[in-house]
Formats: sequence, C-alpha cells, structure tokens
Amino acid sequence: MLVKVLAAAIQGISATLVTIEVNALRGIKFYLVGLPDNAVKESQQRINSAFHHNGLRFPSKQIIVNMAPADIRKEGSAYDLPIAIGILAADEAVSTTKLDRYLIMGELGLDGKILPIKGALPITIKAKELGYEGIILPAGNAAEAAVVNGITVYGADNLAQVLRFLDGNEEITPYRVDIENDFYSKQSTFPFDFSDVRGQESVKRALEVAAAGGHNLIMIGPPGSGKSMMAKRLPSILPPLTLDESLETTKIHSVSGMMPDGTSLITQRPFRSPHHTISSVALCGGGANPKPGEISLAHNGVLFLDELPEFSRDVLEVMRQPLEDRKICVARANYKVEYPAGVMFIASMNPCPCGYYNHPTKACTCSPGQVQRYLNKISGPLLDRIDLQIEIVPVPFEEISNTAPGEPSAAIRERVIAARKIQEERYKDERGIYCNAQMTPKLITKYAALDETSLAMLKTAMTRFNLSARAYDRILKVARTIADLDCSENIQFQHIAEAIGYRNLDRESWGA
Repeated sequence: MLVKVLAAAIQGISATLVTIEVNALRGIKFYLVGLPDNAVKESQQRINSAFHHNGLRFPSKQIIVNMAPADIRKEGSAYDLPIAIGILAADEAVSTTKLDRYLIMGELGLDGKILPIKGALPITIKAKELGYEGIILPAGNAAEAAVVNGITVYGADNLAQVLRFLDGNEEITPYRVDIENDFYSKQSTFPFDFSDVRGQESVKRALEVAAAGGHNLIMIGPPGSGKSMMAKRLPSILPPLTLDESLETTKIHSVSGMMPDGTSLITQRPFRSPHHTISSVALCGGGANPKPGEISLAHNGVLFLDELPEFSRDVLEVMRQPLEDRKICVARANYKVEYPAGVMFIASMNPCPCGYYNHPTKACTCSPGQVQRYLNKISGPLLDRIDLQIEIVPVPFEEISNTAPGEPSAAIRERVIAARKIQEERYKDERGIYCNAQMTPKLITKYAALDETSLAMLKTAMTRFNLSARAYDRILKVARTIADLDCSENIQFQHIAEAIGYRNLDRESWGA
C-alpha cells in the first residue's frame, strides 16, 4: 500500500514541504531515498527499537521510503516520526484518514518517546501557509509552534499517543499560548542594569546615543575600566522588540536549536558575545549542515566583540558586508542560503598591547610603533562602519566607593524609545530605513542639514583634528541622533560638537 505523510525541511530560516512517500511491497528489504543525510538514514534503527518497545511489529515486507522532492537534502533526526507513521500506514496498521490534514515532525527515542526538534516555528508557519488543519510535533516544541495563529498545534509525548490520535482512540489537547503574557510581560526584565555602573557618565551617554540611533560603537580603554560591564547592559536600554521582530528572532534561534525548553518567543533583544578564537564560519554561518552564525543569532540585538584586535583578521573582515547590507549570503558548492544580520555592532579593545597607553597614572611600556601596529589590526573598511569611537579612562576611587545607585536603565530607555519614535515617523516612507544609522547619503543631505555656524564648526574640527573624510557622514548621523534625543528638529551647534567628540580613532595623533 502506498501512503504519503507530510513533513518539512529547513532552508535558511524558512521551511519547505517534504512529502514522505512509503510503499510496502513483497520482499524483505528497506530502502530510504530522496537525498537523506546519515542522521536520516539511521532512522531505521531508532524506528525498529521504538516499534519493539511499544509492542509494534516492523513489517516483514519490502519498504521503500521516498522523501520528495528528491533534489533537496534532508538533514537531521526530525523525520523519524513521519517515517514511522508512514511505515505503519503502508502496512495498514494505522488509519490514513488524517494524514493529509496534518504535518508531522519529531525525533524518536529508542523507547518511542518523541524528542524536541529544530525549526519548529518556521515549520509551523509553512504548514499554515499551505493551509493544513494542524501540525503534530514533540511536546517540547509545542509552546514555540503555538505562537502561530490559525493552525492547531498538537504536542505529543510518544509514538503510541500519536497512533491512538490518528486512529481516533485518543484526543490530544491542542496547545495554546497567551501571547500577551509570554511577550509583553517579559520585555522589561533584564539581568543587568546601568544603575550598577559607577561613574563613566560620558561612556553611558555614548551608549545612549548608540542605542537611540542604532549606531555601531567601539570602546577603547585600559583593563578594568568597565568596557565589558557596560556593553552587557546595553540591551536594557534598547527599544523593546516588536512582535514581528520577535518572531523573526525566534525563527533564527529555532533553526539553530537554541530555543530554551518551553519557551514560545524570544522577548528580549539578543546579546551575543563570541570568544576571540571563533572561526569565520561560526561567525557568519554555514558549515556542512548550514545554520546561522553569531551575526545572525544577534539579529535585532547586539553583537559584542570583546578584545577586538585579538580576533583573527579574516574573521573580522567577513563582517564588513553583513554590517553594511544587514544580511549575509552563504554560498557553497551544494547550497546557498541567506540569513538576516541586522545587528548593533559593539566592540571593545585595549589601546595597546600592554593596555595602558594614555592611562592617567600607569606608564605604557609600548613603543609608538607597537601601539600603531596594534591598532592596525583593525582594518580601515571595518572601522569605517563604526560610528562612535569612545576612549575610556579608569573610574576614580571616589566614584567606585560611592554607594548611591546610578541612573537606572529604565530612565535611559524611555529617552531612547522617544528618539526612536521620532525616527520611525521620519523614515516611515523610506523603504528599509528604520533608524539614523541606516541613512544613505541622500537622506543625510535631506535630514541632517547644518546651519552656517555648525558647518563652520565641523569644517574647523576636521582640519584641526585631521579627521578622515569617512568621518564626515558618521558625524552627521550621530549628530542627527543627538538632536533627536533633545527633541530638536534641526541639528544645533552643540549636537555637532558632541558628535565630533566621538571620533577618537580618526585623529591622526592617536597612537602616534
């Protein structure tokens, strides 16, 4: 008997329909075709054990399993359940009346337990797009899948339960989630808060400007000055995720297998901080079985690279295109996928190998040449994509010992949200532009025009501090954000002055 069971395959962060065709003929062999990888080929042993443990008999027939379309590679163990259902249905051991109404996915344990899979959210979205009545998934993925409205989600614990459901002998309660509770109620709880930071008011101001305009930022300072501490608190002042952004972020983490058990949505902006030994593939994505890299896992959030010069130059250079295009295309001989990469890039570094160049109390032991070579590990094109460059000095003892809490993140976040709302209104008719950091040269001319006094100030600064030409657009973008924080329609003299102060590395005197 020939039967068909509906499943799905992950491509990038989306899913495509896979039809599991099973035919039972006279004979004794088992054939699995349709471009399966090793994990799929091993499903026969898991299915055999699950059948035996649940009192089922593997058919004494020739079983041919085809996974269509045959030109798409099928990866992972999530096809165990649909293949097992197909085998039993082809042997007429389970009813086939519901098979064309549900998409089925799940990994089988040796005892028949259904284990969680990757990509439950995009698979459910695909099932809804194709008009299926429901989807049968592992119970561990039900919360994640149930955020999709308009489709019934069944979370199953074991193979026997699914068989009884298909035969009409047991009803599985559809899983439902309260989006209001799961999404909106968890957006304002953060593990780190800026109230813990003593001093460093100028750096906190720079981080506020970066958050308000979506700007990339680099912090340069000696060890122990608080660079990593403040970077970890940046998500607490960023605007909350919209529901669309949350769904997109959740899809990325879902296909990467990084969704916590029982979690339905990613409700806070991601913060990713990979170690400096990371490879270029781990950062940008890909691999033998392609999956998103750290840049994509930080989509709609923060990618923080601590000790930036310690990263391999090849790793840093792969970031240039994603930071500019907000997406990354991974092309290999046998596949091509595209992942989103809309991140705020935050970096930190010491000013020199010993760490104490420009330190107010400790002497630097590095020669000028060593300092310059250390800074040259960061290429000009990458530095060109960083809007704010902040020099940090150590916090004095008086400020460290002050027990009074600093300004809380909630207060800073309110100002950031207000500035972002101004930008949303400004760019509502501009396709693909959501914040000041994304302005094109044409938009800079339109929205960041300067009066004569401010223009003269900028000209003087570029001449006096030997600022590079690439700093011009960056200064205007940052000045536009500072003006938005002040609720000013036009860029004023003081906004330009503050923006110029955020271009430390563009000064030719630095490191000389």
